[in-house]
Amino acid sequence: MTSIYEFTAKNTKGEDVSLSKFKGKPLVIVNTASHCGFTPQFTELQKLYEEFRSKGLEILGFPCSQFNNQEFEDIDRTLEFCQLNHGVTFPMFAKVDVKGTDIHPLFQYLTTEQKGFLSNNIKWNFTKFLIDKEGKVVGRYAPQTPPLKMEIDICKLI
Repeated sequence: MTSIYEFTAKNTKGEDVSLSKFKGKPLVIVNTASHCGFTPQFTELQKLYEEFRSKGLEILGFPCSQFNNQEFEDIDRTLEFCQLNHGVTFPMFAKVDVKGTDIHPLFQYLTTEQKGFLSNNIKWNFTKFLIDKEGKVVGRYAPQTPPLKMEIDICKLI
């Protein structure tokens, strides 16, 4: 694989979405959870989305329950929670695995392209990947990194 545009992911209705739909746009791809200590990052992600969407930025949220089962089973509850508590309007996708034997191919690619501190594996919720307009992974940010700290790097891609 040479870019994220070669992947598909299921939207919250279970329909396949080709990530080629985001060609030419910088992206932040993030694994999320509704009941995590980092859940307030939804608010900062939404702020980035509102600030840079008109310049092409898209943020793609991928709920995941692999870290202490911190996500709702029902995707509709996840969407409602994100909207009501954090005003999320950026695209959210169906739940995925971001590590292990059932890792979603997109996250396999992301973690291969941008290794983590000690390994390729995603260690927790809210690991963030920055993608350039050509679909290449250009950054990886730890769960502890507040999304607003990505702003300078996002500006370089817009």
